Amino acid sequence: MNQYKVFTDPVHGFVHVPKGLLLRLVDHPVVQRLRRIRQLGLGYLVFPGGEHSRFSHALGALGLMQRTLASLREKNTTITNAEAEGAMAAILLHDVGHGPFSHTLEHVLIRDFHHEQMTLALMRHLDEEMDGALRTAIDIFIGTHPKPFLHQLISSQLDIDRLDYLKRDAFHTGVQEGEIGVDRILRTMRVIKGHIVIERKGIYAVENYVTARRLMYMQVYQHKTVLAADQLLKSVMHRIGDLTDAGKPPFTPSPVLEWFLKERPSAKRGISKTLRDRFLMVDDDDFLLSLKYWAREKDPILRDLAKRFLERRYLRTTFLRAPLDEDRLDALRMRTAEACGGREDAVPYYLHTGTLHNEAYRFENDSIWVMDETGTAVEFSKASETRNIAALTQPVVKPYVVHRKDVELPL
Repeated sequence: MNQYKVFTDPVHGFVHVPKGLLLRLVDHPVVQRLRRIRQLGLGYLVFPGGEHSRFSHALGALGLMQRTLASLREKNTTITNAEAEGAMAAILLHDVGHGPFSHTLEHVLIRDFHHEQMTLALMRHLDEEMDGALRTAIDIFIGTHPKPFLHQLISSQLDIDRLDYLKRDAFHTGVQEGEIGVDRILRTMRVIKGHIVIERKGIYAVENYVTARRLMYMQVYQHKTVLAADQLLKSVMHRIGDLTDAGKPPFTPSPVLEWFLKERPSAKRGISKTLRDRFLMVDDDDFLLSLKYWAREKDPILRDLAKRFLERRYLRTTFLRAPLDEDRLDALRMRTAEACGGREDAVPYYLHTGTLHNEAYRFENDSIWVMDETGTAVEFSKASETRNIAALTQPVVKPYVVHRKDVELPL
């Protein structure tokens, strides 16, 4: 009798999901919901192939975890069947706390919130539903398991999550600079004193991984048009909030989305059962349907913002060498108000400033370690012979302005 269910993944090939707990999780509504959450958020609006879901990422990460655990066992690392199942369950569930369009609306839909908060709440909910079957997975996820390398495979500077999403996102967007040697990295992982290290022969694959991460952020995750689309959708949400405060809430065809817009829940005191259950009901489709109605609203600002999103008439992102000083920002506000028909109250919806941070590799408190010829673990940037790796440890900081295309920036 076949002990696995086989899924065909375009990135990694066949993924064999063991029958039992893991297949129950794959089929569970909490995980199936991820089919309706886009992995790249609004990145699909720039990269036509970037339509893949969080579900495909979760399944691909599960496949990589299987291969990694098998490789570590071949190198005499003791991993019990319960620990292996827990690690695979943890990586499968690591993104279930993502909201619509992934990171885009993370802090708009729920105040004082981070998606890992919801992930842990959902894991505990599933653990209770499955009579404690996920206790090991939860310990691994939060880092309290006595074998720290299992948590490092879930969350670290070189984890299974990043290895899958970098390769998957590069594949679907067609950005070849994001290609990484996943197989080489997995095969050169070892466990030394309870922690993951990379054998010396895998250092060039790790160098490529760090470089690819920098390039994927610059070309995909922080693409100027993706940023403009993000800000436009956030402006839609802010306008709805302002209209609701004024006692003029727009019609919203999704009851669960309407609940979020009216209640504006906070996770500051934790995730309540009501918030958890409502969260599981909302996904990308609620927003896409609602935008069609908001594009016909009486309020001219909301109507314009929603139509811009649906018709792909976004704002423009301009990256700066330095943030705008107050005088130039005031001049930009005046120009924006003029472009909005003299409405100063419209300016906050059409003008946004901020700063992007791009960290390819952060070695403080969470380093990648490479095993040298003597068997000693050396921090990656010091072990690398490539000079640009040290430069990649420094974050790239990029101030930006998102503005209407018919408004020129003051020189």
